[in-house]
Amino acid sequence: MTIPVQAAASSSRLRPRTLKDRFLANGSVGSIALFFLFVVALFSLTTEDFLSLDNVLNVLRQSAPLLIVATAMTLVITTGGIDLSVGSVLALTSALCAILIHAGLPWALVMVLMLLVGALVGAIQGFFVAYEGIPSFIVTLAGLSVIRGLALLMTGGYSVPIPSDIAFVGLGRAWILGMPLPALIAAAVLLVGFVTFNETPFGRYVTGIGANAEAVRRAGVNTRGVTLLVYVLSGSLAALAGLVLAARLGSGSSNAGQGFELDVIAAVVLGGTSLFGGRGTMVGTILGALTVAAIGNGLILAHLSPFLTPIVTGSIILVAIWMNFRIFRGAGRKR
Repeated sequence: MTIPVQAAASSSRLRPRTLKDRFLANGSVGSIALFFLFVVALFSLTTEDFLSLDNVLNVLRQSAPLLIVATAMTLVITTGGIDLSVGSVLALTSALCAILIHAGLPWALVMVLMLLVGALVGAIQGFFVAYEGIPSFIVTLAGLSVIRGLALLMTGGYSVPIPSDIAFVGLGRAWILGMPLPALIAAAVLLVGFVTFNETPFGRYVTGIGANAEAVRRAGVNTRGVTLLVYVLSGSLAALAGLVLAARLGSGSSNAGQGFELDVIAAVVLGGTSLFGGRGTMVGTILGALTVAAIGNGLILAHLSPFLTPIVTGSIILVAIWMNFRIFRGAGRKR
């Protein structure tokens, strides 16, 4: 990627960064940070327990699957793709995990198998996207339906209980140093995702593919392999989220994760990752995910109708897409 880097360096020397350039580089993170503070202030004033320690820890524990999957979704969307199947993968691994544990398999082995199942699903979808050239929207939309159907077929639509006396349930219920274990798992995943995305060649390749895949390919990068790996990571982390959810609820259900993919996409796009690819931010993703979780929790504490949550989430997605198109896409055309 020598040529693009040199070009960017030359451009920066020829033209000093203006205030508008700085806004385009960091404005999305700043705006979601302000919006997050607004949401927190709003619900802290309109509800009694929103900022209580118990509720804050509960939000962190419940939002762990969202934070985990949003890490991978940031990579996917930065490449210019999308993964609509993450909710179905979560449901499949949650249900299959409960079935295998109920059948007597060691829970540690089951966890490894579920991560492999998620990776396999991601590899299959990534193959069609990267090597067959089928749009990721079509591939993962089909995956959403097929994978959810497999989960329903295996469970018959019923929840499968997980024994509460095995160590596996600690994955979703344990506490370490006063913090819920799911939140610590999510923090570890986000830290690895942040370092990978910002400090490694792989992260730069992901961004380059979204910005100009042909230029990256001509620089000698295996763009197909990178794209495939991004979807493998997405499937694997969706499977991890399914394990955490199953452990917390003490059961696996084929109905888990309904609409989950919308929450993940809302979190990532709201955080400033461009739907057109080429620009992503892990910090923004964290703030976006916490904002989505805070809105859902705040609406419940405010005793409003639960049907308002998808309405608000959908509105957030629409506004985020509009901002992406009007501000960042327009700026890219001018440059």
